[in-house]
Amino acid sequence: QVFTSVASFAALKEGGAVVAWPDKLPDSTVRQLAAGVRELCSSSGAWAALKEDGSVVTFGNPYSGGDSRKAADQLTEGVVELTSNSGAFAALKSNGSVVTWGKAEYGGDSRQVAHGLSEGVV
Repeated sequence: QVFTSVASFAALKEGGAVVAWPDKLPDSTVRQLAAGVRELCSSSGAWAALKEDGSVVTFGNPYSGGDSRKAADQLTEGVVELTSNSGAFAALKSNGSVVTWGKAEYGGDSRQVAHGLSEGVV
């Protein structure tokens, strides 16, 4: 499968490897994307890769969700679905909670509704 964002492409290969272009990815990200990816999701300039183990790898423009460090501790396991808009991502976890990251004005900061996203989302 080949996916697109506003300014880049990513291909998901057999075995779950990801090839992204035209931006050069850091070696550490390339290693994380070498196998086991089952889903890709893009914002306008960033990507989130859902791995078979339920973890998420992000890359691309840090201002469009490519930097998930603020949510990283919640993206190491248990993610079952990803979705995005042009500036932020949301991850549904197996426990029914939702984790967000990216531009606050696009929903990347969901603290105001955290009580409604902590459980029971299907």
